Amino acid sequence: MPEFLVIDILLSSFLESTDSQVTMEDTIKLGISTCLLGDNVRYDGGHKLDRFLTDTLGQYVEYVPVCPEFECGFGVPREALRLVGNPESPRLVTSRTNRDFTDRMVHWARRRVTGLEEEDLCGFIFKSNSPSSGMERVKVYGEKGMPVKKGRGIFARIFMEHFPLIPVEDEGRLHDPKLRENFIERIFTLKRWREGLSKKMSMGDLVEFHTQHKLLILSHSEKHHRSMGKLVAGGKEISVTELYTRYEALLMEALKLKATPRKNSNVLMHMMGYFKKQLTSDEKEEVLEIIQDYREGYIPLIVPITLINHYVRKYKEPYLSRQTYLRPHPIELQLRNHV
Repeated sequence: MPEFLVIDILLSSFLESTDSQVTMEDTIKLGISTCLLGDNVRYDGGHKLDRFLTDTLGQYVEYVPVCPEFECGFGVPREALRLVGNPESPRLVTSRTNRDFTDRMVHWARRRVTGLEEEDLCGFIFKSNSPSSGMERVKVYGEKGMPVKKGRGIFARIFMEHFPLIPVEDEGRLHDPKLRENFIERIFTLKRWREGLSKKMSMGDLVEFHTQHKLLILSHSEKHHRSMGKLVAGGKEISVTELYTRYEALLMEALKLKATPRKNSNVLMHMMGYFKKQLTSDEKEEVLEIIQDYREGYIPLIVPITLINHYVRKYKEPYLSRQTYLRPHPIELQLRNHV
């Protein structure tokens, strides 16, 4: 595809983007490890400020900061803590004096997560490698002092057990563009779901939500797409409360699976089928070439998405114009710009 044509289409999409921005009635609330916001609460008196989280993502979310070790009363600065023992149920002890603070942290964490129920969090960003807040692969020291990266921070584990459907990530993993996109896509979807729940629960509203998110779900899991379709189709056979509960679990389970170039390409091909009567043979060939270039890793997803959006607007395609897949999060975050 000629470079000038790609640029022209992208520019056109940007100028028209005011019609397609993701809108939320209320700000998305995310829990976050306090040090990532630049607060000096770490054991050494420092912080781990993350500019993407504060300056970029921070424009679209409201953070609820949590620092387990500081809030648990360990002070700043403090002796460093570490996990020891069985990686499945490690103890939290000080690294030099070997004081055991496991019970104290567990008691505090259980009270804290209960209090967080009132915040209506759509996600949590943990501090990587932290013995209290690490989401995964935290060092656990054995009897001989040799660590294995198989642990999970005490607070992070209790949070994830208490809120199994809420998306979680750590700031280290969010440096990966694909993991970043996946996490942010999930928090925006969960927010849209929650907004629907705040109004009412009805079969009609669920059908509408599912219709708008069909292609987004398909881009993550064809299996879940089929299961959720069957669930909605037979929704009148169970109570609306059970229906919504089962649907939410499948929704968050599906979106946790990674969207891949192959899955996205299948969705793009499906969308192209809606224009088989409008597009000329040259236009169809052009779309197919762009989808193939994306699938092979030569161009980012934003290019075929923008071209499809162009045709959706040009031909006023009603079904595709409602698809969240085309606009799952603000374009300013540039989450689909990576190859």
